[in-house]
Amino acid sequence: MSTRSDVYVHGHHESVLRSHRWRTAANSAAYLLPALEPGQRLLDVGCGPGTVTIDLAQRLAPGEVVGIDASAAVVDVARKAAAEAGALNVTFDVADAYALPFEDDAFDVVHAHQVLQHLTDPVAALREMRRVARPGGVVAVRDADYSGMTWYPDSAGLDEWTQLYHEVTEANGTDADAGRRLLSWVREAGFDPAGIAPSAGVWCYATPEDRTWWSDLWADRCVASSFAAQALAHGLADEVGLEQLADAWHDWGRQPDGWFTVLHGEVLARA
Repeated sequence: MSTRSDVYVHGHHESVLRSHRWRTAANSAAYLLPALEPGQRLLDVGCGPGTVTIDLAQRLAPGEVVGIDASAAVVDVARKAAAEAGALNVTFDVADAYALPFEDDAFDVVHAHQVLQHLTDPVAALREMRRVARPGGVVAVRDADYSGMTWYPDSAGLDEWTQLYHEVTEANGTDADAGRRLLSWVREAGFDPAGIAPSAGVWCYATPEDRTWWSDLWADRCVASSFAAQALAHGLADEVGLEQLADAWHDWGRQPDGWFTVLHGEVLARA
């Protein structure tokens, strides 16, 4: 059993779940879709509220899909979402990414979206994912790269936000720039280099609707999510400073030519 006590920087505030519920297989796992076939058995590690998991389950039916997360509260949210969607081939459970409660070679596909960036030992988790994937099966990981995020117009407030985010994750012992390191972590975890396919993907928020949605949820995160609580607890910011970051997000969101991209590293690896 794992004895690690990793801290999820975002937590499960409504502003975080608002972002997670927006995610689908198409906008968050497009690099994986060509490798999927109906009937495959898939494990989704760090499933959150389950929108991507349920989407994958619909694509793999009648194959079994299992979603796991460390948070019992968010697993309950995912179960309710599956019931509402009528997704009968998906189940959700609380589990530890470092000690997956499954036998060796149990899944055709093991998927983890925005998970490794929050772990103090991502290579150990990748080894566990490789263990439960059948020989020739696929392990698919995708993570953001905060230093690779870009925006326009320039904003001193958003510059301060990204610096603070890096400081909080560093204090937690995790890596905000995980996206660029996925390939090296997968190789270190023992995957055959001949079976590794690295790539990159982006989210772009530039329409008025997307810009408002993205800026509002990050303004909320800056003052009300676990990110804010950890920034305060680590002594890296005060409440006034966090309010100023929220104001900077609102200011950016009101710019008619505002543009923001989130860069992700992606890797498909054959077990």
